[in-house]
Amino acid sequence: MTAVGLLSAVLASGGTWGVISLTDPGPTGTTSAASSTAVGSGASVVPVSSAAKTNPDWNAVTAAVSPSVVSITVEGNGSGGQGSGVVIDDSGHVLTNHHVVSGAGDDAKITVTLSDGKTYAATIAGEDASTDLAVVSLTDPPDDLRPITIGSSQQLQVGDPVMAVGNPLGLSGTVTTGIVSALDRPVTTSSADEQEQQGSPFGPQQQSSSTPVVTSAIQTSAAVNPGNSGGALVDASGRLVGINSSIATLGGSEGQSGSIGIGFAIPVDEAQWIAEQLIEDGTAQHAFLGVTPTDGTATVGSATRSGAEIRSVTSGSPAEDAGLREGDLVVGVDDSPVTSAESLVGLVHARRIDTQVELTVVRDGREEQVTATLGTAPTAQG
Repeated sequence: MTAVGLLSAVLASGGTWGVISLTDPGPTGTTSAASSTAVGSGASVVPVSSAAKTNPDWNAVTAAVSPSVVSITVEGNGSGGQGSGVVIDDSGHVLTNHHVVSGAGDDAKITVTLSDGKTYAATIAGEDASTDLAVVSLTDPPDDLRPITIGSSQQLQVGDPVMAVGNPLGLSGTVTTGIVSALDRPVTTSSADEQEQQGSPFGPQQQSSSTPVVTSAIQTSAAVNPGNSGGALVDASGRLVGINSSIATLGGSEGQSGSIGIGFAIPVDEAQWIAEQLIEDGTAQHAFLGVTPTDGTATVGSATRSGAEIRSVTSGSPAEDAGLREGDLVVGVDDSPVTSAESLVGLVHARRIDTQVELTVVRDGREEQVTATLGTAPTAQG
């Protein structure tokens, strides 16, 4: 398993937890014509199950979703690994995590195994390190591909039942169930390659060779393990709501890491937006606010608020146009609370370019509403 950075936090027990990717370095046991490029094309437009959230029919969901989830094997440069992917159209495009396909280098051999056991060669159609997403394309896709039905992560609520489907530890077609434990959970991982060439949602910054990837993630209790990366998180109707990408661990050896009931998925609304760009152009652009944030607090009445304090505002940016100032404390984006700089980064990064956002800002001891229209992130320099 490859670590993708640490997001340290003190737990009630006094321990720490980290976030790791779910790529499986290799099997641990014995396992056995293009027509459209629109994400979701060829998928059923009717949910596979109309069961109430309180009584999901997981048998029906499994039968409908499993043919749309694949195993991905990457070999090259003496290294390789296994992950999962989701068929997103009938042209042979498969959505997965960037870290699943990036580790073995440019000359890597990528193979995709469908749920029926048939294996196909694939190439990378596009990749985006800053969101940890990639699209691979089957070189000769079969006519009977089963694209997954695309849902909406905006419709999720904490407590909703969900199912994770993927290829943990090389065990293809594995399903586990749980609930949505939290929404908009800021999760920081670190990409395996240099991300300083990617656009930051807040403008050019000095970056290291391994830039953190910040996701405003879906947290789930469904068990996910190494190899689940890039697999599907679906709701009780079998609709894709997230792409499983990382798990929290209690530290120790990465190779011994496994599920502790805290998994994270990239929301499908963000993943679909990035996938559409990767299929069209091979690269992706990102939303841009134009501030440099840091963790901060401010007092409103008798209460102390935590949020993202603005250290600087980029000239000519959407933030400047909206009237944001140095020293403002951002405590909300639309209906989502902002409790840290990381939280603000994730929420902005998850939105589309030209989206209008309502920012809740503490200024001079009072809460104010500021409306900003997000722009396009420039390419970071060095």
